[in-house]
Amino acid sequence: MDLQITATDPEHPAALLDLPWSIPLEHWPEEHLVALPRGISRHVVRFARAGDEVVAVKEVGEWAAVREYGLLRDLDRLAVPSVDPVAIVTGRTAADGTPLEPVLITRHLNGSLPYRSMFETTMRPGTISRLLDALAVLLVRLHLNGFAWGDCSLSNTLFRRDAGAYAAYLVDAETGQIQPRLSNGQRDYDIDVARVNIAGELLDLEAGGSLHPSVDPVLFGQAIVERYGALWHELTRESVYPLAKRHYIDRRIRRLNDLGFDVAEMQIQRSPEGDAVTFLPKVVDAGHHQRQLLRLTGMDAEENQARSLLNDLETWMATQDDYAPGDPPPSSRLRSSKGYSHGARAEVLAHRWVRDVFRPTVRAVPRELRGSVDIAQIYHELLEHRWYLSERAQRDVGLEAAVEDYTANVLPNRPEAKPLDEQGELDEDSLT
Repeated sequence: MDLQITATDPEHPAALLDLPWSIPLEHWPEEHLVALPRGISRHVVRFARAGDEVVAVKEVGEWAAVREYGLLRDLDRLAVPSVDPVAIVTGRTAADGTPLEPVLITRHLNGSLPYRSMFETTMRPGTISRLLDALAVLLVRLHLNGFAWGDCSLSNTLFRRDAGAYAAYLVDAETGQIQPRLSNGQRDYDIDVARVNIAGELLDLEAGGSLHPSVDPVLFGQAIVERYGALWHELTRESVYPLAKRHYIDRRIRRLNDLGFDVAEMQIQRSPEGDAVTFLPKVVDAGHHQRQLLRLTGMDAEENQARSLLNDLETWMATQDDYAPGDPPPSSRLRSSKGYSHGARAEVLAHRWVRDVFRPTVRAVPRELRGSVDIAQIYHELLEHRWYLSERAQRDVGLEAAVEDYTANVLPNRPEAKPLDEQGELDEDSLT
């Protein structure tokens, strides 16, 4: 049988032809290989350079290679975080005519690491928790798209840190299957496999002295079950919010925040009955919201303040008629399903939000009542007060009513202090 390369991109076969397919993968010459960290695998895996790209090459049986190649292409179409399939190579033979195993080729995920490489220096428990949170997000996304993994583990996952966000990517789909909808039993099986595998992998790290002494592998294995369950419930319960009850959306965002997740994507479907809202979560590192708010608006706020302001900005953006589904969002990705035809960049919309929403709202609060409270904190407290009043009234009272009540009943009880502009602090007039 002649050598055959099946590729997703017509440019790949030419670059792949230069690789030594007549040599078993474990004996490939160093000149073709790229030194990158590899995770544990039941198959022989090597990183190689093909043209301008680095690819992962895995020797596997032909049936398994074709099946996994198809599954990875399906996951790519579903926009689920996973490695990109590049090609399958079959018909390999050694120089003496001995048949060699086919290979599956995937694109190397830039900036990603297998979990063992991340544990080369002892990780703090909080960082381990965020990685497990990222894995829980990945598993929820897979299940929402009808993908039963069958072998969820740290070993079958790559982790990447990007601008403060932690993301997990599926790297081994060999045991998976896609169905229109997963049963509770299928999801429970995946979760139980994840619990056992993670506990075992952490026990292995503990035996090798690479685990923080305060980390209990069994408890951390169980933690992903709890995080997955809470996240699945919060994301899948169906709700339609009446137009006058926007604070219900804020309540959902708060619950996600309390679970330790930020909103990476918000979808709003508008209908006569109200707004149907769904959320996509993400895991973020400390300081992420500060950096995003500073980049978009020029405001330097504390982390919790920044998250509050970004949440308000994202919700506001989703209601703007010139915000299109393909436009970049303030923090990561945010799409609205209203079908807008004209787009505006996130930075432009953020500038408009500062000009038309943030600045007028803050200016409505008398300077003499602000004292030493900075304007980001003032706006954050106004959002909190709006939410409180809306919950009490069971309808969205709006910012104007929140400012009026906040000014009349909250600020007068604050201790007097010098105005901010006398202390050299940020003044709202300086925002552009």
